[in-house]
Amino acid sequence: MTGRERTGQPVSAEAERRPSVPGSSGLLEGLLFPLAILGFWWIGSALGLWNTFLLPSPASVGRAAVRLIRSGDLLRHIGASSLRVFWGFGLSCLTAFPLGVLLGVRPRLGRLVNGTLEFLRHVPPLALLPLLLLWFGIGEASKTAIIVLAAFFPILLNTVDGIRRCDQNLVEVGVSLGLSEGERLRRIRLPWALPSILTGLRLGLGYSWRALIGAELIAASSGLGYLIHDAQGLSRSDIIVVAIVTMGFLGALVDDLFFRLAKHLVPWKGGDGHGRN
Repeated sequence: MTGRERTGQPVSAEAERRPSVPGSSGLLEGLLFPLAILGFWWIGSALGLWNTFLLPSPASVGRAAVRLIRSGDLLRHIGASSLRVFWGFGLSCLTAFPLGVLLGVRPRLGRLVNGTLEFLRHVPPLALLPLLLLWFGIGEASKTAIIVLAAFFPILLNTVDGIRRCDQNLVEVGVSLGLSEGERLRRIRLPWALPSILTGLRLGLGYSWRALIGAELIAASSGLGYLIHDAQGLSRSDIIVVAIVTMGFLGALVDDLFFRLAKHLVPWKGGDGHGRN
């Protein structure tokens, strides 16, 4: 029986699923599967179960990582990719969030533009990359546009969904108290929609990374996607693995930080909403 159960406090499903303070046992459990994969990879490479040109050994990947870190190339590529994500994701937030709030409080306007938005939502951002390269060139603008398109709709749809799902009884209470529409939005609708909005932001941030790497594989002179593309031309599979592992670590780190921020902002929901994706 946990401390909360003894004191009679309810234990949420999110708290049961993910401990607020990870202990040593939880950390070990989380490391078991990655360590098993690493062990199989190491043993398989040592026994020659596959061609190490196609899948290099962990030792060669480690040596490549050390060389990239010492030369500063890895940090330079990480910085370039992170800066692009920062600008693209920021522009997505500045456009998708206010539009989502507007469509949420004005359902009639939402019905007018819903068909167009649904059409655009189902067009993969990378499918537009050739056009974006023609319009904006191979500089930063085309990559930023790809990120904006990738992150825009998760943020927009989750914001709209959160605003529209607001308890109408609370809105009517606000009306009876004489709150203006702006005050009802600020004091009732937005706090209610915050878990869904944070879910959209979290999804949009993940989509930003994936779209960026695809864009960097095609048109870039820096970034983790470029590092993979350049290593492919040089037949350096060890560098490719380093870049892939770096992406995974960065994505997991950013997502965990965002989860902790959301949990702090929305403690009554455990930082995890159930919006649309």
